[in-house]
Amino acid sequence: MPLKSIYKYYKPINRPNHKNNDNAYWFIFNCSNMLVFKQKNHIPFLNNLKDLDLHPVRKIYMGTLKGHSCYAVEVETSNAPEGMCYHDLRDLYKIIDKNIYLLAGRAIQIINWDKNHQFCGKCGSKTENMDNEMAKICPKCGFSSYTRISPAVITAIIKDGKILMAHHSRSTSKRYGLIAGFVEAGETLEEAVQRETMEEVGLKVKNIKYFSSQSWPFPHSLMVGFTADYESGNIKVDGNEITHAKWFNLDNLPELPSEISIAHDLILWYKNKYS
Repeated sequence: MPLKSIYKYYKPINRPNHKNNDNAYWFIFNCSNMLVFKQKNHIPFLNNLKDLDLHPVRKIYMGTLKGHSCYAVEVETSNAPEGMCYHDLRDLYKIIDKNIYLLAGRAIQIINWDKNHQFCGKCGSKTENMDNEMAKICPKCGFSSYTRISPAVITAIIKDGKILMAHHSRSTSKRYGLIAGFVEAGETLEEAVQRETMEEVGLKVKNIKYFSSQSWPFPHSLMVGFTADYESGNIKVDGNEITHAKWFNLDNLPELPSEISIAHDLILWYKNKYS
């Protein structure tokens, strides 16, 4: 299953409870790699980060998971404490607890936002963290900035019981995916679906219906899934983002996208609907 909601056991809070001396969950990153124990494949769960002899560049309180505090931490050194290692976040999906993984996605986005918003984008002054929100404010001009989210659409397009799948130029494998792209200023989500489909494969679509959404922390997207029906046109790839596209039926589906992604869920929907 792809990434789902984190809010079943997680409570976002901006101010830490300094009276709470219980162990906390520590989401510790060096670049995009997260610190985990080698044998048990879980993140540090302890009272004080000093126990690991790590010195954070930044430490941000995120709230609580099952009543325990959570911190997003960035360190400069890639040297892991004994018995631990840094793992690429994508590779940890099938290894660690799903609730931990979902929060890790939130943690890396918060770290990158904090790192990239140290100064006001309006006047250049040093920013300060707001107490009541996950936001930064400029003490000089009052400009505020929130954690960055980039909405994107991804669509399962159906024609005569077949699904359109495409090979992306950035892919290093033979794996095919669905038509997707970022929403532009002034667009509705449905308009983004129509534009991306026309731009990438030269097709018009209709009957656009919402499917589900997914947080995608690579690096800071919100993926919004849709289904749609083919309306008109012949496949003509843009040659830039898409190198090849074709209609596939149930009997000749290519290698599917990773289970981590909403694309996998959309293709399973297609298989269940037309099997």
